[in-house]
Amino acid sequence: MRLKLRLSGPLRLALLAFLLPFAAVSAETVPDLFDANEPLAVELVGPVWSVLQDREERNEQRFRLLQGGVEQDVWIRVRGNSRSRKSTCQFPPLRFRFEAPVGAFAGQQKLKLVTHCRNSELGDADVMEEYAAYRIFNLLSPVSLRVRPLRLDYSDTDDRLGRNARQHYGFLIEPVQQLAARTGGELVALDGVALAWLDPDQAALVYVFQYLIGNTDWSLIRGEGAEQCCHNGRLLKIDGRIHYVPYDFDLSGLVNARYATPDPSLNLRNVRQRRYRGFCTDTDTLRNAVRAVVGQEQAIYDVVRSTPGLDARRQQKAMAYLGDFFEMASDESELLAQFEKRCLDK
Repeated sequence: MRLKLRLSGPLRLALLAFLLPFAAVSAETVPDLFDANEPLAVELVGPVWSVLQDREERNEQRFRLLQGGVEQDVWIRVRGNSRSRKSTCQFPPLRFRFEAPVGAFAGQQKLKLVTHCRNSELGDADVMEEYAAYRIFNLLSPVSLRVRPLRLDYSDTDDRLGRNARQHYGFLIEPVQQLAARTGGELVALDGVALAWLDPDQAALVYVFQYLIGNTDWSLIRGEGAEQCCHNGRLLKIDGRIHYVPYDFDLSGLVNARYATPDPSLNLRNVRQRRYRGFCTDTDTLRNAVRAVVGQEQAIYDVVRSTPGLDARRQQKAMAYLGDFFEMASDESELLAQFEKRCLDK
């Protein structure tokens, strides 16, 4: 026998008032997916092969996602630009969309997954070195996109996925809406950015960081064919100042991906050759940014050492490349002089 409890209007309101504080506590204590750095072991069960072939229409396909004993639906499709081309990557980047997320993914809706590009250990190393680049910028600025590593098992219900594509590393990127909420900022879309609009400290950190990792695939100027500024970065207004938040570091010298080549207009031999691409800015501000990066040298090496998917050889190679910057920075005046010689006037 089922009993039905009928509450009068006042009693319902009283009960609601009693329960609301508990609901608020529960919402506040939902773990943030991006608060931790240990890899999440995730199994994706669905038509992997079909999704990988659909790089033009990019239709969503339903998958089952298993993680930590929790199973849930997720819709997946291809995303991205250059890495979505078959001529560039065997395995393109993906996008997740949740309808009723639970477990580690509670509170999420749409997430970008950066996948391995090549179906090999080298592909894993490349993607995790890019993950390390995001983590390094997290050390330098809170106005940065957080990331979470995944150890992925792809279970293809089409039964056409090659064995060497079934288990790989990848990482998720914090949605820009969450970044805006976390920093009290507002996402803005602009045709271009004037130097006077930029937060000078954040901008200088971006300039030095991009030089540190050897990344030239970015710009504070709207690219050809782009609808808005800026290339490989989002703009966030915080306290009236524009903060440029960089992303996409796969063409950096730190990663040195097999498919990576520098823009021909830069006249660089390869992506390992550094080139300063920041705006001309106040010398003291730039000096402070260099010192901020130098002050994190050991923490930056620790990021590399703790990055999953990198063997000792790749770790040493990455730290040696970063170490070249710190050796140059030991002569601060000379480094600043080089930056000011190469800086962009706008």
